[in-house]
Amino acid sequence: MRDPMLTPAAARRDGALDLLKWLALLSMLLDHLRYVGWSLDLLYVPGRLAFPWFCLALAVNVARAGTASQQGAGQWRYLGWLLLFSLLSEVPYRLYIPFPDTLNVLPTLVLGLLVARAWQQGGGLALWLGVVAAFLGGLFDRHLMFGLFGVLLPLALLLVLQRRGYWALLPGLLCLAANQWENLLPAARQGNAVAAWALLVCALAPWLGLAILRRMRNVSPPPMRRWAYLLYPGHFLLLLMLRNLLA
Repeated sequence: MRDPMLTPAAARRDGALDLLKWLALLSMLLDHLRYVGWSLDLLYVPGRLAFPWFCLALAVNVARAGTASQQGAGQWRYLGWLLLFSLLSEVPYRLYIPFPDTLNVLPTLVLGLLVARAWQQGGGLALWLGVVAAFLGGLFDRHLMFGLFGVLLPLALLLVLQRRGYWALLPGLLCLAANQWENLLPAARQGNAVAAWALLVCALAPWLGLAILRRMRNVSPPPMRRWAYLLYPGHFLLLLMLRNLLA
């Protein structure tokens, strides 16, 4: 029996998916408030939800496209919008985040989308693009936010959507690996509560996202459409204005 969550988007508006996107956006905003000038290190914990939930939304999109059409033009538009806003967001990101050592998060999502589509399509141009994306993820691991593990996370979530069972363990492990566990784990052992909670949230974030998608289908939040891409670079600019006002 087909999971209703994977019904093509054209056939129904999924309120749970919109809710997941709004919650991911809120988590990201809370995370980035740490750089506004206040002492808000605790916000690092809910901030760990944002990336895996955006990856889950991406995986659902890929799964639905594969169900509806093996060569959907919508997927190429989706990729195009991500690429465009990857470029547009880099300047606001660097203006706001102090001394960034990676690109903004959208290039990681672009590569993750290509890898997930390669698995879904299983051949043709999509497969070759996915292979190239995985190679680039490994080659530029240090320059990508969440690195190669972040690039692979959408694929892991796609596998969970399609197979479930023991595959549900994989996204949690990848989420931990993508979030610098080698720094968080020693800090947690030394009694740092923020690090300990962050580790737990990283491990549970994919499962929590799936629970939202499967149990909140009757909610009706405002639909998140193409205009929502503007929220990513826009929130950096708004937070930058706030920081300047507080300075």
